[in-house]
Amino acid sequence: MLKGLSAVVTGSTSGIGLGIANVLASKGANLVINGFGDAAAIEAERAGLEAKYGVRVVYSGADVSKPDDVKAMVDLCISSFGAIDILVNNAGIQHTQSVEDFPAERWNAIIAINLSGIFYAMQAALPHMKAKGFGRIINIGSVHGLIGSVHKVAYVAAKHGVVGMSKVVALETAGTGITCNTICPGWVHTPLVQKQIEAMAAQQGISVEDATEKLLLAKQPSQQFVTPEQIGELAAFLASDAAAQITGTAIPVDGGWTAQ
Repeated sequence: MLKGLSAVVTGSTSGIGLGIANVLASKGANLVINGFGDAAAIEAERAGLEAKYGVRVVYSGADVSKPDDVKAMVDLCISSFGAIDILVNNAGIQHTQSVEDFPAERWNAIIAINLSGIFYAMQAALPHMKAKGFGRIINIGSVHGLIGSVHKVAYVAAKHGVVGMSKVVALETAGTGITCNTICPGWVHTPLVQKQIEAMAAQQGISVEDATEKLLLAKQPSQQFVTPEQIGELAAFLASDAAAQITGTAIPVDGGWTAQ
């Protein structure tokens, strides 16, 4: 379905990003994967994707909060594969604390990675997509781009910003062959969410299992986690010809969370 296309997926060394990378590779896309972590583990993931799916995969260690790093990552995709057809902005960090206690440095870090990093990547990729007359920008937002939650001021602000930026890019690129959409996951069982569950368990003196159940009960009516692969399949659909007229949307994948 995506054979011959080239994709950059930020934050793809684990969690949702790795799930998306697997799905895009399974459908024939060549990839630039990106993220932090153990170099040997990242190389094993890179080589594994190539071997499993018969595509080409390169790694960029770009820090998405730095515009020059992001431009170099986009340039790597073009020098490796000749184009950047699909841009999946997935990299993100989290910190939870009340507004009055929220440290300025954590605010700045979350905005830099979760919001500014997406702007830098879109800005770097768009001229190449426009020159080709084709592009798919898929921003991984969150239900927190559509609603609020306590203790997540920076994350909610950033994710609302992502939804808004995606609409602007969609309008600016309408009719060019480029689309820009936001996927808004609810609870996905990733290392980031696991840390929140463990923190809740420790804080409330309950088991990890009880904390998991409490987390899902409070927000997600389906009582099931969304999987990274489900997010990946939606990203692949948005990258396909079938989604050529879907642009500027924010699509919740949240087990009914935002329906309440």
